[in-house]
Amino acid sequence: MKKAVLILFTLFVTMTQAQEQKQIPQVSVSGEGKIKVKPDQVEINFGVENLGKDAKEVKKLNDENVDKVVKFIKKFGIASTDFQTTNVSLNRNYDYDKKKYNYQASQSICILLKDITKYDELMMGLVDNGINNISHVEFKSSKIEEHKAEARKAAMRDAKKKAEDYVSVLGQKVGKALLITDNQVNYFPPQPMYKAAMAEMADAGASQETLAVGEIEVNANVSVSFILE
Repeated sequence: MKKAVLILFTLFVTMTQAQEQKQIPQVSVSGEGKIKVKPDQVEINFGVENLGKDAKEVKKLNDENVDKVVKFIKKFGIASTDFQTTNVSLNRNYDYDKKKYNYQASQSICILLKDITKYDELMMGLVDNGINNISHVEFKSSKIEEHKAEARKAAMRDAKKKAEDYVSVLGQKVGKALLITDNQVNYFPPQPMYKAAMAEMADAGASQETLAVGEIEVNANVSVSFILE
C-alpha cells in the first residue's frame, strides 16, 4: 500500500513539474520613446571671487560683493526658495612666479529662473553687481514629470508596434503583456551657447540676446514580453 502511494505521489510531482515547465509562447521586445520640449526655466550657477595678500581683507571684500549680489537678486524678484549659496571657500595659494602666498575667497550661488525670457536682464544685473564667474547653466522644464510620462507611453507604443511587426508574418497576434521592465528615463538639456563673454556683457545693452535656448530631449526605454495568441 505504501509503495502504491509513493508511486502515485511521484507521478503527481512529475506531472506538476511538467506543467510548470510548459513554456508560454511569447515575444520579447524593447521600446523607446523620445519627447522634445522647449524649456521654460533655467538654472544658473555663478560665483564671486577675489584675490589678495591678506586673508581677512579678501574675505571681507568678497562678502561685500556677495551682499550686493544677494540684494540685487531679491530686488529682481527671485523668491528666496529659488536661490541658495552652494559653496563658500577661502584658500591660501602659493605663487611660484612671485615666490609668495596669496588668498582666494569665493562664494557660489545657484538661481532657478522661472521666467527664461528674463535671463539676459538678470545676467546683466548680476555682472554689474560683482559676479565674475559663471560655472554652469542648465535648461529645465516645469512640466518634466509630465514629459517623462509621455515618453514612457511612447516607449510602450513602440514596443507593441515592434512585437506586432515580428508576429505579423507568423499569422499570430500580440496578446497581453507578461512582463514590463522600465530600463530608464533620461532627459538631456541643451548646452547653452554664449554669444558674448562676461566682459562684453558688462558693456552691452540690455536688448542683446546671449543665449540659445534649444530643446530638452526626454528619452524612455522599456523591455516588454507579450503573450502570443
